[in-house]
Amino acid sequence: MYRSDVRGSVLLIVCLWATILFVLLMTWAYIPDSGIKLVVVIAAAAVLIFNTAAILAMLNHYKEDKDFIYGLDIKNADAFRNRQS
Repeated sequence: MYRSDVRGSVLLIVCLWATILFVLLMTWAYIPDSGIKLVVVIAAAAVLIFNTAAILAMLNHYKEDKDFIYGLDIKNADAFRNRQS
């Protein structure tokens, strides 16, 4: 379960970076002023840095509390399965 969460998080980070960079490149020609371009680049960088850091911090937290977090999921899945039979 943890590996699946890590893979999903990495995929989301890659999609985030690809999307932000794509939008930045596609809109670059339509931004007339160099001052506005600078603001857009700084804002895009801030979004990428802070969101990437937040996702990596979440993964670090999951790694530290892996037994507790996923233990509850496994316990609840087992209880649900036993209740159905």
